[in-house]
Amino acid sequence: MAALVQHLGTGRRKRAVARVFLRPGSGKITVNGRGFEDYFPSDASRAIVKQPLLATETADKFDIMINTDGGGPSGQAGAAKLGIARALLDFNVELRAKLKELGFLTRDARQHERKKYGQKGARKRFQFSKR
Repeated sequence: MAALVQHLGTGRRKRAVARVFLRPGSGKITVNGRGFEDYFPSDASRAIVKQPLLATETADKFDIMINTDGGGPSGQAGAAKLGIARALLDFNVELRAKLKELGFLTRDARQHERKKYGQKGARKRFQFSKR
């Protein structure tokens, strides 16, 4: 029995975390056991996830399994993008220059800001009344 060949990459964005597994295949993408189009209904988030694959021309070489948790659709798409880029590096280090040039290996450090006590949100205040 042949060992399973797969490449792992972890991506994070906002509060979302995505574990990405690249396996040799035909280009099928599944997210949390669901179909890619089913999980990401918007074209924008689907395009974000596919960016590293299209840049390195490896879109039809791998079956991709993504386990994502936390955050919302936008954050999960960004996390998956970083995870795919890191998994591609695990597959072939020579892709690093291309991925780095396009900024796919950079973790977006902007985080969710916590709500403060005595306020309505992180920055928004309750209306000030002088009298």
